Amino acid sequence: MRSIDVVIPCYRYGHFLSDCVQSVLTQSGVTVRVLIIDDASPDNTADVARELARADSRVNVLKHASNRGHIATFNEGIAWAAADYMVLLSADDYLLPGALARSTRVMDDHPSVGLVFGRAMVQQDDRTEDVAAPPGLGPGTRILSGIEFIHLSGAKNIVLAPTVVVRTSLQKKVGGYSAQLTHSGDMGMWLRFAAHADVAFIDQAQAVYRRHAANMSTTYSPEQDLAQRKAAFEDFLRSCAPVLANIDDLRTWFVQELALDAVRSASRAFNEGAMGLSDRLCNAALEMDPSVGSTLSWFVLVCKRRLGLRASQFLRPAVDLARQMLWR
Repeated sequence: MRSIDVVIPCYRYGHFLSDCVQSVLTQSGVTVRVLIIDDASPDNTADVARELARADSRVNVLKHASNRGHIATFNEGIAWAAADYMVLLSADDYLLPGALARSTRVMDDHPSVGLVFGRAMVQQDDRTEDVAAPPGLGPGTRILSGIEFIHLSGAKNIVLAPTVVVRTSLQKKVGGYSAQLTHSGDMGMWLRFAAHADVAFIDQAQAVYRRHAANMSTTYSPEQDLAQRKAAFEDFLRSCAPVLANIDDLRTWFVQELALDAVRSASRAFNEGAMGLSDRLCNAALEMDPSVGSTLSWFVLVCKRRLGLRASQFLRPAVDLARQMLWR
């Protein structure tokens, strides 16, 4: 059986840790090793981790004397991993049965694949919802070339991290997470993998992503999110330039995609009555790509702004219908 190391960074998630670890230890069809890194948590993380290690020899624990932050902890886990494959699994998430066997089987069958991801379940409070596959993938397992994955992703991160399994050797080759990408590190990492290998998608729920108030993603504003995604792509182009073809075309395409996404975010902010945010996102879009001002999305937003919030909300069903007809 193929071996897989599952790195579990944990900070203040002691109450989630046992569920996360047990979801790994109960995986079938693979040989697993769990690597818990307690980043000097002020809660009971250390006690829970030590108890899990006492109960199962496959569990290993490393505790920081002082907090180093999630990027440094992720990179320490990457350096620690030594199995054929590896997973970086947040302690507040957990795997679904059979996830690791499905992913490693795809990579065993397709040596060109360096990263596998799948669908996820999102759990919030007492509700759990299945997240649909990213548009354009369709049903079943798909093997994408790196450039296909990049274009499918556009200006967004279409991958939920707990579903990801990678080849350890390739992870070490592409390197660790960038300290500058505190919010978009995952997006940047998937792009770097796509520059070096094919990417596979499994059309099954592979993991559960817990959504709660302590998620790091909840602390970033739409403007910060936009800036971080731009930084992720710039970091990707800079680090992968030696293996990328048509790099200037790729940069131009991404800027256009990101500017268009900023306009759509500005439109959503307008619909919610957040006029200041809408204005700032519009300005950011034009600064990135002035040609975004000639797109249909920009035209729709301008019309809504001229009509005002109340009138645009009244006409919104008709506008949505017209947009659907134009895009058929």
